[in-house]
Amino acid sequence: MYKEPIFLTPVFQERIWGGQKLQTEFNYEIPFEHTGEAWVISAHPNGPSIIKNGALKGKSLKDAWEQHGDLFNRKTTNDEAYPLLIKILDANNDLSVQVHPDDTYAREVENQPYGKTECWYVLSADEDAEIIFGHHANTRDELKQMVADGEWDNLLRRVPVKEGDFVYVPSGTIHAIGKGIVILETQQSSDITYRVYDYNRTDAEGNTRELHLDAAINVTTVPHQTPDYDQTEEINGGLTAKRLVKEEYFTVYHWNLDGVVEKQLDVDFLQISVLKGQAEITVEGKVFAIKKGENFVIPATVDRYQVEGQAEFIVSYPS
Repeated sequence: MYKEPIFLTPVFQERIWGGQKLQTEFNYEIPFEHTGEAWVISAHPNGPSIIKNGALKGKSLKDAWEQHGDLFNRKTTNDEAYPLLIKILDANNDLSVQVHPDDTYAREVENQPYGKTECWYVLSADEDAEIIFGHHANTRDELKQMVADGEWDNLLRRVPVKEGDFVYVPSGTIHAIGKGIVILETQQSSDITYRVYDYNRTDAEGNTRELHLDAAINVTTVPHQTPDYDQTEEINGGLTAKRLVKEEYFTVYHWNLDGVVEKQLDVDFLQISVLKGQAEITVEGKVFAIKKGENFVIPATVDRYQVEGQAEFIVSYPS
């Protein structure tokens, strides 16, 4: 039985808007000059993470999910996909303005298992950094007309952000991460993106990127709805755990550790990303050193574990 954390190697994605911060801030060995995304906990076929330790070393998280369901408390061997995907994004430039579909649209139109609801924890941000979050159109016809006329300044809602901010982005929300922001993103395991606007920029070959206006307008929530969600905080030993969001697809916490805490695993499995500092996690007497930039899953086969040190984490699990 697998009685240890499952440590994972990130998969990197080249993006026109990416930069070098995944290397300079997280010490990752990035493969591209414009590295935009590290898929740090991923079982998505477009970039599955590779397991670094234990009996499954060298296997992908996707393989583990499909072949070792006991690690995730899977009750059946059906075809459901691993539900979540964790990324770190370096927005060296503005991301495209985009929107994602819900589950129904993804399944009926794209033949994919999940739509994409996501959330962001801001790891760093330039002084004047901002995101696009929502729009000002009152009807779908008005949205379509404003997009056709290129009325971007009037259409798009802009929101300033800073380090430590949290943003919940349900499917159907027009959004974009702005230049100078690094985020950790927790999302459904989906790679469906409909671009609405890309600033008319071109790639190295002088080509503009494809827009998906019909699909984007179809799936956008009109009028924009700013979601409501409750946040809570509790202290247990040396751990301050702030619940950032608990909704249909995922529950996400920010953990601030200063000391030691012993925890019982009371969910099917737990995803953990180390944002700052260093710590140790102990499972059945075996000690694992963890530091900033590491990402791992605590599987269902672990009953209790202890974490000790000074560190910050984002922790998530399927709701």
